[in-house]
Amino acid sequence: MTRTWNPADPDAALLTLARTERLVIALDFDGTVSELVAEPMAARAIPETAAALGALTVLPDTIVAFVSGRSLGDLRVISEHADDSQIVLAGSHGAQYWYPGEGERGPIETVEERERREEVGRIVRSVLTEHPDVHFEPKTFGVGIHGRRASLSAERAAFAAVDAALAAHTDGWRRREGDRILEYASRSEGKDAAIATLRARYQPTAILFAGDDVTDEDAIRALGPGDLGIRVGEGETAATLRVDSPQQIAQVLSVIAHERAAMAQ
Repeated sequence: MTRTWNPADPDAALLTLARTERLVIALDFDGTVSELVAEPMAARAIPETAAALGALTVLPDTIVAFVSGRSLGDLRVISEHADDSQIVLAGSHGAQYWYPGEGERGPIETVEERERREEVGRIVRSVLTEHPDVHFEPKTFGVGIHGRRASLSAERAAFAAVDAALAAHTDGWRRREGDRILEYASRSEGKDAAIATLRARYQPTAILFAGDDVTDEDAIRALGPGDLGIRVGEGETAATLRVDSPQQIAQVLSVIAHERAAMAQ
């Protein structure tokens, strides 16, 4: 059963998780750390969350990660991620990584893969000339199509046209449809892969993951006993806890930071 966040009475499971020995806090970015915006590259962390994350990253045995469908380069831009950041990045749904003190890690695209991706991009761009309110996003391992600036009917028409045009060109690729976005990727990793990678690398005693979209459910379902999944907003979910907005994610993170700071004293 999914419980609803009450800032006046913090969830007991959250307080238990906050006091765990070694904690990984993994967060989707768009709609979780940031508000959802019409222009994808305009997304930025809300100030309250940025402040809470700043407090968390300096605490011992506390690892913060952004887990996003964005390509790693775009994720670094929107998260304002500097080379000396202590925040781990998992981009492209867990196919790409950036680690503090190490930099980027992940598969290298072959010439054949690049040529096929560029061909798919050309096809999609051509289709979208007939759908000007739908935004094209090039990705490291594929393409994304955003409909947030369009009407729902215009979005559905554009997505259907793209699906039809790509039917003979994306055999073996993974198709994902989220909140007003359609993606095609040559890599099959989902956010469950990112959870597994973070768990193996950092050996935490607990993981928190928060996200707002259907693609985040892969990560939430990958959580185990003692972990905590949080769903932002409406929609079916396997999460233990539901919050209304990114502002409430900031409240959750502030509670965790307070509890862990008290432990460190």
